[in-house]
Amino acid sequence: MISLKNLTLRRGVKVVLQNASVTLNPGEKVGLVGRNGAGKSSLFSLIAGRLHADGGDVEMPPRWRIGEVAQSMPETDQPATDFVLDGDLPLAEARAALAAAEAGGDGHAIAEAHMHLEQAGAFDARSRAQSLLLGLGFKTEQLDAPVNSFSGGWRMRLQLARALMCPADLLLLDEPTNHLDLDALVWLEGWLKRYPGLLLIISHDREFLDAVTGVTLHLDDASLTRYGGNYTAFEEMRAERMAQQQAAFSRQQEKIAHLQRFIDRFKAKATKAKQAQSRVKALARMEKLAPVLTASDFEFSFREPQSLPNPMLAMRDLQCGYGSTVIVRNVERTVLAGQRIGILGANGQGKSTLVKTIAHALPPISGTLTEGKGLAIGYFAQQELDLLSEDDTPLQRMVRLAREVSPQAREQELRDFLGQFRFVGDMVHQKVGTLSGGERARLVMATIVWQRPNLLLLDEPTNHLDLNTREALSIALNEFEGTVMLVSHDRALLREVCDEFWLVTAGGVKPFDGDLDDYQRWLLEVSRAVARGLPPPPVPGPTLAAGDGSAPAAARGNAPSPAAPPAADAGGNRRDDRKQAAQARAELASRTRPMRTEIQQIDQRLEKLAAERGELEATLATGTMAGAAIADAGRRLNHIAAETAMLEERWLELQSEIEALTAAASPGG
Repeated sequence: MISLKNLTLRRGVKVVLQNASVTLNPGEKVGLVGRNGAGKSSLFSLIAGRLHADGGDVEMPPRWRIGEVAQSMPETDQPATDFVLDGDLPLAEARAALAAAEAGGDGHAIAEAHMHLEQAGAFDARSRAQSLLLGLGFKTEQLDAPVNSFSGGWRMRLQLARALMCPADLLLLDEPTNHLDLDALVWLEGWLKRYPGLLLIISHDREFLDAVTGVTLHLDDASLTRYGGNYTAFEEMRAERMAQQQAAFSRQQEKIAHLQRFIDRFKAKATKAKQAQSRVKALARMEKLAPVLTASDFEFSFREPQSLPNPMLAMRDLQCGYGSTVIVRNVERTVLAGQRIGILGANGQGKSTLVKTIAHALPPISGTLTEGKGLAIGYFAQQELDLLSEDDTPLQRMVRLAREVSPQAREQELRDFLGQFRFVGDMVHQKVGTLSGGERARLVMATIVWQRPNLLLLDEPTNHLDLNTREALSIALNEFEGTVMLVSHDRALLREVCDEFWLVTAGGVKPFDGDLDDYQRWLLEVSRAVARGLPPPPVPGPTLAAGDGSAPAAARGNAPSPAAPPAADAGGNRRDDRKQAAQARAELASRTRPMRTEIQQIDQRLEKLAAERGELEATLATGTMAGAAIADAGRRLNHIAAETAMLEERWLELQSEIEALTAAASPGG
């Protein structure tokens, strides 16, 4: 087991851990959570021996082998399978021992080396390495491709496979899901559940942590707290603990106030002086409880779109790809206002290619892509963070954007806007090259929000985001009145935001008639069929038109033809329900938009009235006004009070109308 006792760790002037103690037992699967910058990776480095504690002890069995994913990008021509095999340290040591024994002609050493090779599983090692690679999404023809032939994301998968290949007693995984698609993530979950050693994971993927871990270690305010349960259980237990702490603090404050009142009242009376003195001593002896202080939650919202064209997009016989190479073909889909579409599919099938084509980052190879009048696209690309200029600052980037979108915007307005995304004070002048991944992602999101899009194309937006920021993104997307098309391996975000799914597979785009649980079951059926050499099972959904890989007209997301018969199967009903829900959202947004606009105008007027009232009251307080001016000011204050009361009453009426319309439009309404 691992035991941390009274541990103190500093990085520069920052205290990462202060007198922290915790015990982790063999076989436990532990999720290490905490806000970005809390020191989770530093704790990993301490356990791995790359950092040394400033105080306290780290106790771990000396013969334990540690496995972890190397963060460096591998640069080698070594075949992929051989690269992964080298991660098996006992096997590598046994092979080295055999080579040395054979070179020395030592028969006894040769026999012993062969015994160690057998213990290390040398005879099936290659097949185990290739099984890891296939599980992580590599194709059969890639198993012996040189490492240098893969892109950065795929090389990080190779590093993950190499770490999993090591028969470690302790496995440290820092954000292992960042470069995985949903298919590989589901496979990794199953592998980690079967892993027999002590597992310690840093992840910002809620469902991944819930599926794999049974213990949660919370790093906050330089202390470690152990919770028995997965991430969801941790949230519930922590909320309960914080409520109890706050209640205890409130009770103590009441007791302190009561004692202080007694002391203040009777300390001067001779008959009560003794009792008052005893209460002074009781107050001094009392161990003071601190109030519960939590980091302020990050939240933001998308601006109301200026228009909602319906339909937003129509794709007819669309071919997407690079140059003359077609990746996705025969796309026949329509995107309506208010839809929430999750785009599923394995890496390399063309999800990003489709999104890039819609976003005009790639030209269509052929076919038509028709946009609704007034379409405004907000696009978050996977590589967006890498394309940011390292020498830019957040304010410089916003100034350039404002010149294109809203030239009348002032610098203070841009500063205030960046403050909503936690770029405060001098942070607006900080070089992008010094920002963390999460800060860069927030900057990109800020530029999208500023443009007031009505169609959001989001390709893996949660990479580098902590759990709080992911939650803020989910809330903002659910409140967004426009259309969302989302590619993500974050299942919690997909579940919370999307109400229908498209599947990009076999060179086409098909409606997937089911939820994420159905998709995971379908993936399992596909992997079983492949293992048995059988054809893959059909995609849940409507029957596809022969030869073109696209859905028939009635199932393409288009408005149904008046002459079309109703769908007989439950899948068709669910699809119709989702379409009706999207249309209902668009209709609700249209009906409430005038009310929201009026509320915004009222808010602006109330702000002006409050500012004017403040100025008048401040002037009156100086006592320098003449009598007539005082009378005028008094009359103006009465007018302001009357207008404020009238506006507030109207604000409440409008808010009630919006709530009533929203309730009537809800499924239970």
